[in-house]
Amino acid sequence: MKKNLLDLDAAGLAGFFEELGEKPFRARQVLKWIHQSGEGDFAAMSDLAKSLREKLAGVARVHAPTVVGDTLAGDGTRKWLVKVDTANAVETVFIPETNRGTLCVSSQAGCVLDCAFCSTGKQGFNRNLSTGEIIGQLWLANRVLNENNKEKERIISNVVMMGMGEPMLNLDSVIPALRLMLDDNAYGLSRRRVTVSTAGVIPGMDRLRDECPVALAISLHAPNDELRDRLVPVNRKYPLRDLIAACNRYLEKAPRDFVTFEYVMLDGVNDAPAHARELAAISRRVRCKYNLIPFNPFPNSEFRRSDPERIRAFAEILARAGVTVTTRKTRGDDIAAACGQLAGDVADRTRRSGRLALKEVRA
Repeated sequence: MKKNLLDLDAAGLAGFFEELGEKPFRARQVLKWIHQSGEGDFAAMSDLAKSLREKLAGVARVHAPTVVGDTLAGDGTRKWLVKVDTANAVETVFIPETNRGTLCVSSQAGCVLDCAFCSTGKQGFNRNLSTGEIIGQLWLANRVLNENNKEKERIISNVVMMGMGEPMLNLDSVIPALRLMLDDNAYGLSRRRVTVSTAGVIPGMDRLRDECPVALAISLHAPNDELRDRLVPVNRKYPLRDLIAACNRYLEKAPRDFVTFEYVMLDGVNDAPAHARELAAISRRVRCKYNLIPFNPFPNSEFRRSDPERIRAFAEILARAGVTVTTRKTRGDDIAAACGQLAGDVADRTRRSGRLALKEVRA
């Protein structure tokens, strides 16, 4: 089978070209063609020798997931459903804002962690995405968004790995994808503008810190172990004390001097003043900021969104305690593209292929 070059970061591509008997600078040329120019046809790579273009056509390809759905929300948020195999499709979301454009990418087909308030977790887990399937979401989005971009300004300025799946359970694919996002010969994003979100899988956090530290977001959602055990089941394996210690280790190499704690606001569940005070106490143990997220409903959910006034009062308690706090503006909820709503189309094999991932979480 032909090698999918989207699966290779710069080092991997250099190794592939060495196997072909080609010089390293050729790998850099092809890297730029694929990721900077969005080119998937070797014949169009005009500064390569014709013999090399023909050789590549025989042994390699540039294969991204296929867009099978494209939905635009009233606020400009755009959601793509991309098919990764015959049984699975995942969702990718672009969020345009005044000073930036953020792409939210998926790392798994489904999710094994089963957080109580997340639509993705409720559909089960099938498999990890490959590097090509992860970076392919950025590659596709760039191509689509740049079709009418006559100014050639950067449209996607930030990437957040907050889509479907738990990135820390797929780092063999996630880390090469991150390296491509950061590579000046590919997408050239700064480490501060690439964020990986985790529910708190500590071994993955430690590995990411050592191999490719980028901005870190933690899906916290509860200020104590008793409540977090219910909302974020991975907390039973990696409780808050251990998670906070891992965050402090991560900050030693992180591009930002704080961790972002994501906190979905659930009516009558985690939005009481006492919860806010507990969060303020956590902020004294780790440099952090809180991002409050109004809950985004999905079918058959047991939760409701906290009242806006209750969210405002909650944020005020944190601010008075000297904590940096923001409240996320809900984007794309009219097309089920908001935080916690991504569902995709996954052939649920949780009881079988998910078993290995579950061992790491539950052992």
